[in-house]
Amino acid sequence: MSEEAGKEMDTRQLIVDTATKMFADHVDKKMLDAAELGEFPDELWQLVVANGFHQLGSEGSGTDEADLFAFLMVCGQFAVPLPLAETLLANIWLAPDDTLASIGLVNGNSVRESHWGRAASRVIGIRPGASDVLVSLVPEVTNKHSNMGGEPADEVVLGDSTVVSVGPDPYAQLALTRVNLIAGCLQAQLDLGIQFATERSQFGRMISKFQAIQHSLAVVAAEVAAAKRAADAAVDAFHDDRFIPEVAAAKSRVGEAVGTVAEQVHQIHGAMGFTHEHRLHHFSRRTWAWRDAWGNEFEWQEKLGHHIANLGADNVWDFIATRS
Repeated sequence: MSEEAGKEMDTRQLIVDTATKMFADHVDKKMLDAAELGEFPDELWQLVVANGFHQLGSEGSGTDEADLFAFLMVCGQFAVPLPLAETLLANIWLAPDDTLASIGLVNGNSVRESHWGRAASRVIGIRPGASDVLVSLVPEVTNKHSNMGGEPADEVVLGDSTVVSVGPDPYAQLALTRVNLIAGCLQAQLDLGIQFATERSQFGRMISKFQAIQHSLAVVAAEVAAAKRAADAAVDAFHDDRFIPEVAAAKSRVGEAVGTVAEQVHQIHGAMGFTHEHRLHHFSRRTWAWRDAWGNEFEWQEKLGHHIANLGADNVWDFIATRS
């Protein structure tokens, strides 16, 4: 490893370690419950800004896109109730500032599924397949909605908006943010499963001693590892020609992992995991919501299939077996 690469890894690890400690100290079940009732966690947002995390990957920050996505994986691990993925991308696409941003899908003169659109100073509208976006600095929320994860997913009228070209497929970039958020959230479910299995006793011994529980945890661990590797591969291809197919493969893989992990970890917890009082639902419901956000696995599998078919039979193996 070169000295420059080593410094990049040190910086990334520092970001991950600092974010992990910050969110572990401040993001708890009480905050997540309040956010699902529409209470914006302003103190947490101010803490993010104070630490400069909202400008990761932006020009002049001394960080790159890989640092941004590593941070988002930590956000997923704590189910952080802020539109950080949207704000981070907005600060890369536009002039970076300290305001909250939200991004949704263009629907006529409005944007739907705008994450925390009700609290954002900038709302950006995306059209699938387009390289430009619509930016509104005076958004008007017309309908307040929530997704399956309990996160605000509002409909916002754009009003006066500006068209801005943001380069590589912004829809795919947003899909990649969900890939990393899901990967982190799957890790949280694995951690909860291990914790519960080592604390819960049945028939005179911890349930972690039962072969069926061990098998379930092993299945979950394999799914989490596969999700993280798929996320890393897509991030590595951010500036390559392989970006879209790598995102397609990653979004497909983590989408498949979501169902398996939720099923296994909820079985480990038994009926307790389905109660509102337990923390598990905050993570499983978010992965269900993020699974469909910016294209579910079926949409991305179709894109990947078309890409491979267009390569021609003589080129498929090279595409699968090499990174060039």
